[in-house]
Amino acid sequence: MKNTISTFAKAKQNGEKVTMLTAYDYSTAKLIDEAGIDSILVGDSLGNTMLGYEDTISVTMEDMIHHCACVARGAQNALVICDMPFLSYQTSVYDAVVNAGRLMKEGRAQAVKLEGGSEVVPQIRAITAAGIPVCAHLGLTPQSVNAFGGYKVQGKSEEAAKKLMEDALAVQEAGAFALVLECVPSRLAALITEKLDIVTIGIGAGKDCDGQVLVYQDMLGMFTDYVPKFVKQFAQVGEVMKQAFRDYKQEVGEGAFPTAEHGYQIDDDVIDKLY
Repeated sequence: MKNTISTFAKAKQNGEKVTMLTAYDYSTAKLIDEAGIDSILVGDSLGNTMLGYEDTISVTMEDMIHHCACVARGAQNALVICDMPFLSYQTSVYDAVVNAGRLMKEGRAQAVKLEGGSEVVPQIRAITAAGIPVCAHLGLTPQSVNAFGGYKVQGKSEEAAKKLMEDALAVQEAGAFALVLECVPSRLAALITEKLDIVTIGIGAGKDCDGQVLVYQDMLGMFTDYVPKFVKQFAQVGEVMKQAFRDYKQEVGEGAFPTAEHGYQIDDDVIDKLY
C-alpha cells in the first residue's frame, strides 16, 4: 500500500515508528521500497555521497530533480520526500513555491523538505497552500553549517532549547506534516515529540522521536569519508563491494572470467566460411 502523509499521521496516533532512509537512484530506491521502508528521502546529502562535495551548499535544483525522478521511478510504496537545496527557498516565498513545484512536477516527489524554523514559516505556508506537503528540518541544518561554525549538536543551552521548541511549534502551525530533528539532545527531542501533533523524524536525536532516518551509505558502511556518532552500520556492504571488485580484477587478469558459460555460441560452418 502506498505510504502518504496520512500514513505518517496515523502512525503518530497509533504510536508506531516511522522508518526513512535516503536514496538517490532507481536501483537503491527499489531495494529500499521492497524492504518495506515507509519513506525515502532524496536528501541534498547527495552532494556528499554522490557528487563528492564537502557539504550540501553546492547542490542545485537540477541535481535534486534528476535524482528525485530516478528514485520516484523505483519507489512504488514508500513516500518520496525531496530536499529543497540551498537558496531554492530562502530568497523569497515566490521562489520557494516555484521550486517546490518543480520538485513535484519534474522530480515526481510526493513532498518536499526544507530547513529552518520561524524564518521559513511564510514559505511553508505558501508551499502547503499550493497543495505541496512540507517536511520541516530543525537542529543541525547542514545548509547552515557555515553559520553554525561546523557540524555541532544544537539546542544544548536554555536559550537554544527554547528556540528549538518555539520553531518546532511554528513549523507545525504553518502546516508542516513532519519534522526532522538532527543532532538534538535526546531529552529535548523527546519533549518536542511529546508537544507536537505531527511526526518527528530523528537523526542523532534519540529513540523517542516518532521515527528515524539515516543516509543509506552510512548505515551500510559504504561512505567512510567520515562517520557521524549517530550512525549505526547495519552491514559492511562497502567491504563486500571492494572484495567483489578485487575478485573481478583478479579473475579477468588470470583469464578465469569470462568462461564459456558467459558467452554465446555460433555454428562452426558459419565460422569456417569466413576463412
